[in-house]
Amino acid sequence: MDIYHIVKRPLVTEKGTHQAAQSFAATASMPARGGSFAFEVHPDACKATIRQAVEKIYNVKVLSVRTANRQGKARRVRMSRGSTRAWKKAIVVLDANSHIDLF
Repeated sequence: MDIYHIVKRPLVTEKGTHQAAQSFAATASMPARGGSFAFEVHPDACKATIRQAVEKIYNVKVLSVRTANRQGKARRVRMSRGSTRAWKKAIVVLDANSHIDLF
């Protein structure tokens, strides 16, 4: 899978913008970290491939990746029921010296 097919799009939301602006100083048990950014990713992508793709596309250093599979919401169209598509969300935590200028 190509790195541009792994990361589909950044998720620009109010919560994501707030999390991207937050950074934390180093403590005795944890290193310093920058903001966290959310992306919609390919459903078959694992954390290691997501890390590599974000590092190559945006030229940043990734500290950790968290993923969540989002189920489609139930919708009704006239008399029939359906649902929106399911998708995968990845939250990427960056190094303190790295930043993505999308948000």
